[in-house]
Amino acid sequence: MSPPVGRIASNQDVPKSADVVILGGGMAGVATAYELARRGTSVVLIEKGVIAGEQSSRNWGWCRQQNRDPRELPLARLALRRWDNLNAELGDETGFRRSGLVYATTRKADLNAWERWSHVGREFGVDTRMLTGAECATMLPGNSRHWNGGVHSPTDGRAEPELAVPALARGAQRLGAVIVQNCAARELETEAGRISGVVTEKGAIRASAVLVAGGAWSGMFLRHHGIRFLQACVKSTSFYTVAAPAVTDGGIAMEDVTIRRRLDGGYTVGLSGLGQLQITPYGLLQARDFWRTFQTRRKGLTFALGRQFMEGPEAIARWKADGISPFERIRTLDPQPDAHLVERGIARLVATYPELAGIRPAECWGGMVDSTPDAIPVISPIVSRPGLFVSSGFSGHGFGIGPAAGMLAADLIRGERPCVDPKPYRYERMIDGTDLGKPGML
Repeated sequence: MSPPVGRIASNQDVPKSADVVILGGGMAGVATAYELARRGTSVVLIEKGVIAGEQSSRNWGWCRQQNRDPRELPLARLALRRWDNLNAELGDETGFRRSGLVYATTRKADLNAWERWSHVGREFGVDTRMLTGAECATMLPGNSRHWNGGVHSPTDGRAEPELAVPALARGAQRLGAVIVQNCAARELETEAGRISGVVTEKGAIRASAVLVAGGAWSGMFLRHHGIRFLQACVKSTSFYTVAAPAVTDGGIAMEDVTIRRRLDGGYTVGLSGLGQLQITPYGLLQARDFWRTFQTRRKGLTFALGRQFMEGPEAIARWKADGISPFERIRTLDPQPDAHLVERGIARLVATYPELAGIRPAECWGGMVDSTPDAIPVISPIVSRPGLFVSSGFSGHGFGIGPAAGMLAADLIRGERPCVDPKPYRYERMIDGTDLGKPGML
């Protein structure tokens, strides 16, 4: 199953031309379409399936600064300011609330890392405070665990992924953006060495700029055009529950489970650090580039060989502009959730909060979380292909920073002053190795 995403109206035909074509209807693509339309740029967004059909509706819904990699903090700070105004600006419900976020642990290593981070966070102006074990108990009433300590950011927030991205899409449409769902992009077109448009399954669109924002599929599309893009995927399992007593109004990150209060009175539940690494051709070819990331996260991984080897975003595929592409064969990447992880999540939740005894899942889903080697997104022009831009590789962090990522991508496409320093997100770092730091903090 997948989360029930709010549906939006869709154009049936593609326009002949636009200033910008965006490939991908997740948070990155939709937020950019909204920002471009706000500034008077004509934009067409092409989505092979439906808006927010993949990871943009399958994430935890956290909008946080807490424990962000310092390279992402400028985007996170800006994004929260955008989230504050979006409900009123859109006249629509995104589910955003500044309800705070608490991390709690029994591990000394976690406390040491959070203490180091708190100094960095305060340099960026983040309202963050370390907690003692007693303070954790006070802030988490009803929690049965005996915590050694934690960290709290009262200004972090939460939103509803299945509401927020469709709301942004409707806002973009009201400003003139054209959205075509169930329409895959097949090829880029070029003239005199620069981008001139896109061939889709419903016809060609002329454009002077194209943004690839295809989530887990971005690497496959770019590789098809001879552009190296380092991207690896891990399958995650999450779920949300039926309505239950309010043990928190915000989010709580614990060693083995995370919860986030929902507008409907239930909880979105995640299993911290757990996922399935599926063996794939490009996964093997990129193993060296992702070795440090793998070493950092291997403890929580299981391994599998399945459909992804032949058909997924890391398979080896070839196609032509006048033939069916892989994006038409899999309209929505919808991996099965791991039932044992759902059972484990419920068990851990009830053990931690006895008040939630009898709680049950309402919907469960699997998702493919795509990551770069340093867990920092690429939001960048590709200098060797004038007119081509990328906003992808968000490494499980993209929903919360999405509104600001859309602003930055729009700035770069329009040639305007960037809202934040774009250097940490440049594409070329993946190729020349400069500024490619170690995996960031999740």
